Amino acid sequence: MGQRTLRITFDQSEEATVLTVEGRVAGPWAVELGRVWEETAPRLTIGKIALDISNVIFADADGMQVLRMIYSQVQPEVLANTPWTRHLADQIAANHHDHSNEDQGDEDND
Repeated sequence: MGQRTLRITFDQSEEATVLTVEGRVAGPWAVELGRVWEETAPRLTIGKIALDISNVIFADADGMQVLRMIYSQVQPEVLANTPWTRHLADQIAANHHDHSNEDQGDEDND
């Protein structure tokens, strides 16, 4: 796999579906991940979903937005195995929790 590419795979079993994202989640590749997710998500069987970002090497703002969208829709278990991918996983999940709190009221925005 080249340095400037993205690989997206779905491994579906009776117990779980693993969405594996490898490479750069940036620019047109972020758009492609969003497109593939929107096409595939409705066909996923009910069950555990995991998002494996262990081999993601970069994510720009668009990539983060797509990863956060996926997380917000299905709250997958996020698989990460390096300090950077664990940080990325924390950012994806933290953003979701921040938005959950925002929905409770915006009176503090004086």
